Amino acid sequence: MFPALPLLALQSSSVQQTHRPKLGQHFLRDKRFQRRIVDCLDIGRDDLVCEIGPGRGAMTELLAAQGRQVVAIEVDRELARTLREKLVNKRSVEIIEADILLTDLAALCRRYQQERCFVFGNLPYYITSPILHHLFDFSGCVRGMGLLVQREVADRLSALPGSRDYGYLTVLTQLYANPRIEFGIPPGAFSPAPKVDSALVTFEMKPKGSELPPDELKALLDFVKLCFAHKRKNLLNNLDSSFSRQRVEQELAGMSLPATARAEELAPPQFQQLFHRLKQ
Repeated sequence: MFPALPLLALQSSSVQQTHRPKLGQHFLRDKRFQRRIVDCLDIGRDDLVCEIGPGRGAMTELLAAQGRQVVAIEVDRELARTLREKLVNKRSVEIIEADILLTDLAALCRRYQQERCFVFGNLPYYITSPILHHLFDFSGCVRGMGLLVQREVADRLSALPGSRDYGYLTVLTQLYANPRIEFGIPPGAFSPAPKVDSALVTFEMKPKGSELPPDELKALLDFVKLCFAHKRKNLLNNLDSSFSRQRVEQELAGMSLPATARAEELAPPQFQQLFHRLKQ
């Protein structure tokens, strides 16, 4: 048995836990979709799999059959206890009662002597964006991901420049990974059934070593947020609080972009290019 993880922050005991599903928690119950999802995931026999929110364990054993070890992170105390009892004889599965937003994935990989892990999760709709931010903070130790998200969010993650769904979350995601919508999942596949459609999105992570230094990446993402601050405004107007209009016009022209360009027209590499030009 592995020793306790010193760098894994667990859910605070001050947060009340109950046996009831939490707000936004919908359990995947359709076995056909369970099998279809696993078949889509790029999990190898030697992989460490981190499962976010295993719930009642519908996917946990299927994931364990694909990889070497599954670490299932469940914030609900009662669900975690029930799942431990259910899988007590499954040595390739460990259930950790913790909040994924407080979980150190790098420490998890070190514990299992793995350089990187594969992440799977059925994400609660109301905290999808914070979880994505957290996972991308550990992009260096994540080999790939498969996430069930609200269909509307899936469209935003994979959107192309110029489309209605393209925005800050799109650029954030595509700076770290190549997302792909594999297929949609109807409400009836879950219990309780949500009021919206869901989708499986897979993420091919960008090559290790291609990421920017953390401080520079944070500055870039702050810059992207500023560019999207007011979607009805063009870049000149959104950036005028931080840069002179003349300078922005000059750098846009240097990139063969019109002065009227809007944030939703720029691809992720163009944000990096504009950011570096304005920094000089």
